[in-house]
Amino acid sequence: MFSKILIANRGEIACRIIRTARQLGIRTVAVYSDADRDALHVALADEAVHIGPAAASESYLSKERILGAAQRSGAEAIHPGYGFLSENADFAEAVEAAGLVFIGPSPASIRAMGLKDAAKALMERAGVPVVPGYHGDKQDAAFLVERAAEIGFPVLIKARAGGGGKGMRRVDRPEDFAAALEAARREAKSAFGDDAVLIEKYLTQPRHIEIQVFGDSHGNVVHLFERDCSLQRRHQKVIEEAPAPGMTDEMRSAMGEAAVRAARAIDYRGAGTVEFIADVSEGLSPDRFFFMEMNTRLQVEHPVTEAIAGVDLVEWQLRIAYGEPLPRTQAELGIEGWAFEARLYAEDPSRGFLPVTGTLSHLRFPEGDVRIDTGVREGDSITPHYDPLIAKLIVHAPTRQAALAKLTRALQDTKAAGTASNLDFLVRLSQQPDFVAGHPDTGLIDREAKTLTAASIPDDIALAIAAIPEAGGMARSSGSDPWQALGAWQLWGEVNRPVTLHHSGGHTNGRVIAKGQDRYSVQFDNRAVAVRMISRNDDSCRMEIDGRQLRAEFFQMPHGMTLFFDGHTYQFHRADPLDGAEEEAVGGDRLVAPMPGLIKIVRVQEGDVVAKGEALIVMEAMKMELTLTATRDGVVESLHVGEGDQTSESAVLLSLRPEDAQ
Repeated sequence: MFSKILIANRGEIACRIIRTARQLGIRTVAVYSDADRDALHVALADEAVHIGPAAASESYLSKERILGAAQRSGAEAIHPGYGFLSENADFAEAVEAAGLVFIGPSPASIRAMGLKDAAKALMERAGVPVVPGYHGDKQDAAFLVERAAEIGFPVLIKARAGGGGKGMRRVDRPEDFAAALEAARREAKSAFGDDAVLIEKYLTQPRHIEIQVFGDSHGNVVHLFERDCSLQRRHQKVIEEAPAPGMTDEMRSAMGEAAVRAARAIDYRGAGTVEFIADVSEGLSPDRFFFMEMNTRLQVEHPVTEAIAGVDLVEWQLRIAYGEPLPRTQAELGIEGWAFEARLYAEDPSRGFLPVTGTLSHLRFPEGDVRIDTGVREGDSITPHYDPLIAKLIVHAPTRQAALAKLTRALQDTKAAGTASNLDFLVRLSQQPDFVAGHPDTGLIDREAKTLTAASIPDDIALAIAAIPEAGGMARSSGSDPWQALGAWQLWGEVNRPVTLHHSGGHTNGRVIAKGQDRYSVQFDNRAVAVRMISRNDDSCRMEIDGRQLRAEFFQMPHGMTLFFDGHTYQFHRADPLDGAEEEAVGGDRLVAPMPGLIKIVRVQEGDVVAKGEALIVMEAMKMELTLTATRDGVVESLHVGEGDQTSESAVLLSLRPEDAQ
């Protein structure tokens, strides 16, 4: 076995690989950019090598710097993880040319599946069913819209290179095709250096089901069953499960055999995933699934396969790269139980899943039989340079119902503060009736978006709990008297303090009245909530309200407080009067950058008349394109950025004025 490997990646997957390597007695070398100097994967590795600036193009995507780090450290092999250079055939070739082992498929296999159009043609020849569409080389816009019309709307425009939802647009009407094509090409060029696309029929009720395959250098190929990855937003997976609900033995066999044929067609070695789209308008059927693409790497969602198959896929990768045969035959593989994985991201579901940056000031994961794959710790920052994944929560149980209940509880017991996250969204999604019933499809999140993504609005009990620490009734210093914390001694009446709680539903005015040692009455308009504090420490409390004993946790920050209560996360912020005055002064007519990024397109000039919702500026941040639109009708009064400019978070990009203003 290898004695030392270099991991050409960062974050969660780098930490994941280090864990298995350590169990096998293999020393690990991490690489890091300026932004990751103090990252978790750097701390966990046996040694680490600096490879450049924060920008991925100058660090994690630099073949030369990574190869140089491997040679300097004496590593024998390079594990690419997923993303970055993991599916770059030129990099795999350079690794082998340098006398090192690439822990993955051959460069030829990567190239065969690297371009989706060529891959589909290859699969057709191998007898694997493919989605109806256009997969040719001709890329003229007028020609492509004609092919789309022939296929029939809705269609899906897809970048032929790369993955992860980049360069992908659904188009429902012919008149929207040109703008969608332009955006898909631009995003694909930025992400993969290739703006060529293909056009596919968009199935209106599809499920995304993929098959994990593994091959060795001795001619053996097996599949490790399926994963259902239908719950997606922006074409990116959110919750995955294995096996797929409703899967029959007949369809599992058909999909598994098709995936193995696909792998054999390119003499595949190592871990790979063959992704299929299934038309479930009439239920799962072995004659209605189609090849989409093959990912020639380990997948983000690989832990659910590990859970049901009882294997360590990273260990398999290392052993196969070292030249060993597959650890098991197809007959020795089986499914045990059910597994789910949920991806916790730093993003704001109520704002279209906009990625966010910030510091993870408070981060707690559930204890017990829950697997947590993460690349961050409490106190780490989510930067604009890389994917905003915080962690993956993986659960396993004998049945789907038990596993899903376990997932919901694990999510409810997770605490993240300091930056926005999709935690509440994941809790709601895990309880969504269609999903619970085993009927996921790729359109479910969009259909239920209003319910799933609404910000959590606190009820009276949550407001009362938040009001007490906000009023000072739970002093942070140990042993301090809550009466004293609530204010100066009064000769007449009860000690009390007014509070204003600003939250996603607006603001609530109230008053906290100290009724005696550890007893409070929290009053809101004509209603009151009686609270008896049973115990408390710096960031949690146990209390009795209306005859019920409840537990809550909270995290205080200079700008507000995060309350974790009853499986929900509530955000309270403290208003700054100056901010309000400034906003009133400008009339709210500013378009600001939601995060640091690069200005890609400016669609307007000073003096242009714009309508509410009109696209004004396109910026690129955190590996995705963001289209910023007008918040109202008006005239562009001043423009502060140009194409190619870098901008900081909250920077004013342009200002509007009412059309009739002089």
